[in-house]
Amino acid sequence: MKNQLLFITMFENNGRILLLTFILFSIIINGQSGPDFNIIADKAFQKLYQNSDDCISYTQGILVSDQNIEHKIVLQNIISQAFAMKGDYMQSVNIFSQKEDPNQDLSYFMQVFGDYNLADQYQNLELYNQSKKIIAHLLSDQKLLKSNDPKLRITTAKLYQLQALNLGINRDYTNALKNLDKSDQYINNKNEENKILKMENKIFRSSYLMKQHKLIEYKKLIESVISDLEQQENQPFLLGLAYENLSRYYFLTQDYKTSAKKLELGLSLVENLPFNNLKIKIYESLSRTYFALHNDLKYHQYNTYYNDLKTKTTLNTKEGIRYIVKLVETNQNKNIEFQKQTYLKSIWSSTFILSVIIISLFIYFLIIKNRNKDLKKQFYFFEKQSSQQKQVVSPTTVLTKKTSDTEKNSNKISKEKEEEILQKLEEFEQSERYLNKNMSLSLLSSQMEVNTKYLSEVINNNKEKNFNGYINKLRINHIAQLLRNNPTFLNYKVSYLAEYSGFSSHSSFTTVFKSVTGMSPNAYIQEISKSKAP
Repeated sequence: MKNQLLFITMFENNGRILLLTFILFSIIINGQSGPDFNIIADKAFQKLYQNSDDCISYTQGILVSDQNIEHKIVLQNIISQAFAMKGDYMQSVNIFSQKEDPNQDLSYFMQVFGDYNLADQYQNLELYNQSKKIIAHLLSDQKLLKSNDPKLRITTAKLYQLQALNLGINRDYTNALKNLDKSDQYINNKNEENKILKMENKIFRSSYLMKQHKLIEYKKLIESVISDLEQQENQPFLLGLAYENLSRYYFLTQDYKTSAKKLELGLSLVENLPFNNLKIKIYESLSRTYFALHNDLKYHQYNTYYNDLKTKTTLNTKEGIRYIVKLVETNQNKNIEFQKQTYLKSIWSSTFILSVIIISLFIYFLIIKNRNKDLKKQFYFFEKQSSQQKQVVSPTTVLTKKTSDTEKNSNKISKEKEEEILQKLEEFEQSERYLNKNMSLSLLSSQMEVNTKYLSEVINNNKEKNFNGYINKLRINHIAQLLRNNPTFLNYKVSYLAEYSGFSSHSSFTTVFKSVTGMSPNAYIQEISKSKAP
């Protein structure tokens, strides 16, 4: 009996030990959930640059099972970026727009990261001014810049990188390089995400050095990037981007064979991967390079690839642009309407109050007018003044004129606003954004953050053309300058020049070219060629 009790006691003690061991093991496992997510998210970010489709499948699997809100916003951003790298901007915006409960309190990191996501979407859809404004606001926050939180530091690095791209679009290469330097200051080598961002910064930096004609520094930097990437495994996107970048150097130095070789090498890395935006860039460069080499077969081959893929992605991109532009214009109209309503309400309130005061005073003076002649004289004087005020702000007058006056004021553009729009148009003319095939009045007004009607009015009054005439003249002047200053363009076919300068067809390009220059593109090219002949 004693032995049985001893056995039972030992069993119960061992059971307690096993239970405590299991609980302790569970606590340890759960305690590692934070670091485990960082590892998983880092792997998802790495897949983003290896295969967009694999990245989407892998990250969506994590997203389904992870209920942490901060984790969700990070994972959604990775998926959104993967769709953007495929050229599917509409789906990218859809993923970005999948918000959590808006009434839920957001942490500081989530607020910053959410704004970064929005700036990234604007940049993808070529709404660079909106992207710049959001980033500038975020980077003015000392709390963000001085934070030691790894999540906030890597987000800050991304913000500076994105701002550098926005500045590069506007040819502000000096400040673009400064922003890349600041981005590097927030990057370490602790995980793949940091390493990839640092490598991207080097590629972007080399591109801006080339734009500044610092070819020696540029070539040294991009070749070191390629050397580093070739020693790593499975970096198709970054290496393909670097080869495409290097090919431009050889094209500029008219070493077209080496340029084509680098491009073919870059294409071989991504040809079977869904990096459509990068492939479009490589196809376009290949068609241009083989055209310069007078290899018609390969020129037509890659030009067809480029046009087919470009058409496919452009249709999707246009939907994304229309959606964003419509959203922006809707918000602008709501703000204008709200201001009108507020103004009218203030007018009605003031009129009502004034009317009550006048009526009250009128009644008061009626009561006492027979008591004092002096008061009677004051009454007549006040009544006269009041009647004049009624003529100015009476309810009847407001009812009669409010519609016409409001419309008149809303249609009239101030001199200050006109000067502001003209300044923005001058900045636009210094860029090459007018070469964008998707450029429209609504898109440009969104990029400039001005009313569409105001923009159209300023262009009509100051540029002596409607919007289409204005854009087409900029395009023709640009391509005419290239033909004068860059002998390579004299070898291009008119169809390529039309495509390059943003026209939808060969015929429309020829018509507009002749209306601006007074001669056909072919005649113009012949005249330039004669003048350059020895």
